[in-house]
Amino acid sequence: MENNGSRRSFIRNSVSVVAGTMILPNIIPSSALGMNGFLAPSDRIVMGSIGVGSQGTSNLRDFLKLKDIQYVALCDLDSGHLENVAQTTVNKFYGNTDCRKYQDYREFLEKEKLDAVCISVPDHWHSIAYISAANKKIAVYGEKPLARSIGESQQIVKAVQKNKIVWQTGSWQRSLANFHKGSELVFNGRLGKIERAEVGLPNATKLIGMPSEKPVPPEIDWDFWLGSAPKVPYRGICHWNWRWILDYSGGQLTDWAGHHIDIAHWGLGLDRTGPIEVSGTGVYPPAGELYNVPMEFDFIAKYKTGVEIRIANSSRIPKGMGVTWYGEKGWIHVDRGNVLTASSPELISEELGANKKALYKSDNHFANFIECVRSKKETIAPVEVAHHAITVGLLGEIAMTTKEKIQWDPEKEKIIGNDAASKLLMRPFRAPWKMPNI
Repeated sequence: MENNGSRRSFIRNSVSVVAGTMILPNIIPSSALGMNGFLAPSDRIVMGSIGVGSQGTSNLRDFLKLKDIQYVALCDLDSGHLENVAQTTVNKFYGNTDCRKYQDYREFLEKEKLDAVCISVPDHWHSIAYISAANKKIAVYGEKPLARSIGESQQIVKAVQKNKIVWQTGSWQRSLANFHKGSELVFNGRLGKIERAEVGLPNATKLIGMPSEKPVPPEIDWDFWLGSAPKVPYRGICHWNWRWILDYSGGQLTDWAGHHIDIAHWGLGLDRTGPIEVSGTGVYPPAGELYNVPMEFDFIAKYKTGVEIRIANSSRIPKGMGVTWYGEKGWIHVDRGNVLTASSPELISEELGANKKALYKSDNHFANFIECVRSKKETIAPVEVAHHAITVGLLGEIAMTTKEKIQWDPEKEKIIGNDAASKLLMRPFRAPWKMPNI
């Protein structure tokens, strides 16, 4: 069955009239029938979610605010999360018990005929989940960072492009007015020639030592959760705090690279390319600590244009969190909380003229995705842009790991003249897991 036309034809054909009475199949809840401002079922975007932890549930709630989608299924390895979110979020919203539940993403993707899927799983699962969904020709709203390694990120881009699906990255700062305006001002030369940019990312979490082994909770399939990552005992770390363990994430560096490095690139017009050189240092926890991502990091990415971007944990950056562009006419700084400041007020108060080069505008990141699922146009945060943002963070991680300056070819996307560093472009996968064929 085709995921779009055939599915909608099926729904339309499933509604029949017998003796003047409309008979509706049980799969269509009353809220989908054009009531309460909702669109008719044949016009709605049918969605599901893989991963309904904290971020996945937050995304789900934002999608449910849209009148032109219908959520039909959820998938999560934690049966407790799955049951709770299905009942208290989806079924409660629609006033029924129709939400279907899966613990295996493969069964979910095989059985559900979706227009779009929201995927919010740990970083080490991104490449497998994203490529699997792309291969099913389903539009994807995927969380940042795009992948745990540059090699995986490259393959995700390939899968999205080959399958010609609509992709939106969860880099929602692009849909906020202050980030858009700051980036557009810089992009249009408000600061004159740009000298450099600084990106401040969050400081590290607290260390916890090495917790003792614990029984795996009955609601979690621990071996499945580990997936392609090394087999290790369960120590009570599964939800959220996986971010501080290198097998699953790169800590605050990779967790936030898809946000602030992305914005720095946007203003500089560099979001479809990469640096030519990356160098820097990191401070790592002592041996025997479960949390082993860098506690501090500070590196420089140099570009062909001559611009340098410094990326560091916020306590090392003069203006702290956010992005600051420095040019010959001053500086502009953006951050969350509607922050938009400048060295001179007129740099941001004076509007750009009619001849400005407008950046893509979105007022709602989730609505933008759904609009593009319908139109097949590119979203505000396409997969290629997400790839280039996380590539900078991951090259910084490689530079810190090897303690060497990394030379990068942004066209061929290869490390130049360093075999040891090149091996770190792809992480090993634990058998039998591997990235899907594209």
